[in-house]
Amino acid sequence: MLMRTDPFREFDRLTKQVFGDMPGTWSRPAAMPIDAYRAGDEFVVCFDLPGVDPAAIELDIQRNVLTVKAERRPLPSGDDVQTQVSERPLGVFSRQLFLGDTLDTEHIKADYDAGVLTVRIPVAEKARPRRIAIGTTGGEPREIEA
Repeated sequence: MLMRTDPFREFDRLTKQVFGDMPGTWSRPAAMPIDAYRAGDEFVVCFDLPGVDPAAIELDIQRNVLTVKAERRPLPSGDDVQTQVSERPLGVFSRQLFLGDTLDTEHIKADYDAGVLTVRIPVAEKARPRRIAIGTTGGEPREIEA
């Protein structure tokens, strides 16, 4: 039902091993971690986005590819602001999930609460289990689970 890809993850890991994290730079943050599970007739994906303004989150679907983009903006700056520690990754980052044909991408719902974006995707009607009536030559039809 779900495939994920991040072609730059290995490249980023190797770059950090060689050069380390350079302070003060807007390096590409690690991919946003997710949990994904099926609950009844829907597929649920939770994205960790702590410290991200809900207005800075974009959710798009195109041809069974779900894309989540988010931006974590820098701390306020000015003459009277002196940053003491800045370890949280900043900038724009995204995650793509390739959704199977068994999901109903026309009825996706999303909520953002306590730094977690929860996306709910219904399972398509054609993929849900159903009963099929079986006719017999000597009696009444009976149903079996398919």
